[in-house]
Amino acid sequence: MTLRGNLIRACASLCLFSAFTMQAHAESKSDHEWITLPETNPLAKPAETKNLIPDMTWAEVAEYLETNDMVIIPIGAIEQHGPQGPLGTDFLNGTERAKLVAQYTDVLVAPIMNVGNSPYHLDFPGTISVSPETLQQVYFEAVQSMIGQGFKRFLLLNAHGGNSATTSYIVDRINQETPGIAVNLGTAVRPFLETDKLAKRNHFDRHGGVNETSRSLYLQPNLVDLERAKKTKLHMLPHLRDMVPAIEAGDDTARLVFLVEALKQESTGKGTDTKDMTDTGVWSEQDLSLANAEIGRKDTEVFVNAAVQFIDRWKELRPVGAGPKK
Repeated sequence: MTLRGNLIRACASLCLFSAFTMQAHAESKSDHEWITLPETNPLAKPAETKNLIPDMTWAEVAEYLETNDMVIIPIGAIEQHGPQGPLGTDFLNGTERAKLVAQYTDVLVAPIMNVGNSPYHLDFPGTISVSPETLQQVYFEAVQSMIGQGFKRFLLLNAHGGNSATTSYIVDRINQETPGIAVNLGTAVRPFLETDKLAKRNHFDRHGGVNETSRSLYLQPNLVDLERAKKTKLHMLPHLRDMVPAIEAGDDTARLVFLVEALKQESTGKGTDTKDMTDTGVWSEQDLSLANAEIGRKDTEVFVNAAVQFIDRWKELRPVGAGPKK
C-alpha cells in the first residue's frame, strides 16, 4: 500500500478511536449526578490566625520583618495515636501550641511539613514516615530560604519524640552553617516551666496515653473519639518491665535507659517495635477514660507561659539588628 493509503487508514482509525472515547466518556458522565457546592466553602477555616504564615500575605510578613526576626517552626509527625487519637496528633498539637504562643508575644509560626520520623509505627495504617536525613534536609533548606528574606532567629518546636535527635541536629546546622540563630524551644523553656502546675504523673503513660490524649482533647477536641479507646495490652521484655516502677518513681536514669531501647523499628532486632509492645498502639497502663480537656489545658498553659517568657527574654538580650552589619 502507498504512503498516502497508510495515512488515510491511520486517520480513519484515529477518528474511530476518538469517537469511541467520546461516546464512552459521555456514557460515564450520564451516570454522574452534578455536585452543587454551597455559596461558601463548608470546609473553610472560620478565621485567620494571628501570626501564622500560611494565613498571612507576603506584605504582612514583610511588615513584620521590619521590627522582628523570630519564627517558631513546629516539627511533628503523622503516626498512629491509638484508635482514639488522630494520626496528625503530633503535627496538629505542636502547631496549635505554637499558634497559642504567637497570640501572646510577637513571633510568627511557620509549619514546614507534617510528617516526621516514625518507622516503628508503620504497621498501623495511616502512619507516614521519612528518614532523619530527609527530615533535617527539608527543614534546613526551608530555614535557608527564610534567612534570605530577613528572618534571623528560629525556635524549633519538636512535638514528636522520634524527631528529638534530628531537631537538635537541625538547630546545630543552622547555628554552625548559616547566619541564622536557632534554639530548641523544648529545651529553652525549661528554666521557665512552672512544673508544680502540671498534671501529676505517677503511672506509666506515654505515647497515645492519658496525658497526650488530654492535650488533644484541649487542642483538637473534634478529632478525638474516646468511644473507640479500649484497654491496652502492653508487652514488654522482662528487663524493660522491671524498669517501669523506677520510672514511675521519677528515676531519670531508668527513664533514659528504658527509652534508648524501647520503641525502635523492627530492623534493629531489639524486639521493641510498636506492634511488639502494644496491641492498640497506645503505650500506657492508664485507663484512657481518665483523659480530659482540663489536663490538656493545664499542660498547654504551662508551656505557653514558659515559651512567652523565654521569647521575651531573648528579645531583651538580643534586640533586632544586633550583630555584624552588612
